[in-house]
Amino acid sequence: MSESPALHDFDFLQGSWSVHNRRLLERLNGSDEWEEFETAVDSVPLLDGRGNIDTYRGVDIPMTAIALRLLDQATDQWWIYWSNGTSGQLDSPVCGRFVDEVGEFYGDDHHNEVPVRVRFVWQRVDDDHAEWTQAFSPDGGTTWETNWRMSFVRRSAMSR
Repeated sequence: MSESPALHDFDFLQGSWSVHNRRLLERLNGSDEWEEFETAVDSVPLLDGRGNIDTYRGVDIPMTAIALRLLDQATDQWWIYWSNGTSGQLDSPVCGRFVDEVGEFYGDDHHNEVPVRVRFVWQRVDDDHAEWTQAFSPDGGTTWETNWRMSFVRRSAMSR
């Protein structure tokens, strides 16, 4: 099997990061109140690059989580799974790919027992910065509410 062109999509994320999080306190009810907090993230490759895992640790709040990404080489799409340290379960996955260095990933889930469409957007800004956003759509993707933003700064860049 030849190497998938998507194999290196998440290589930019490998390493240690400081992450500023901005998360909507209440989702899908018109709220505009956000909480902000810091996390430390370490990202390592798995399965000879066909996967990777991030570990998240709260810096100023008690929080642990993981993000697991696995590449389906037959479709050149990534499956992304999230789990927080409280539930111990993997959330419903999102699936997608990078186009022009922006990764968009979609899936179906529930928020407060209401079905929602979920969108993750990943973007490498430069070697030392990356951005991630999460949005929910209660109407099948017609409208979107962004509810979480993460701004990544590589820890080694912070000491320069």
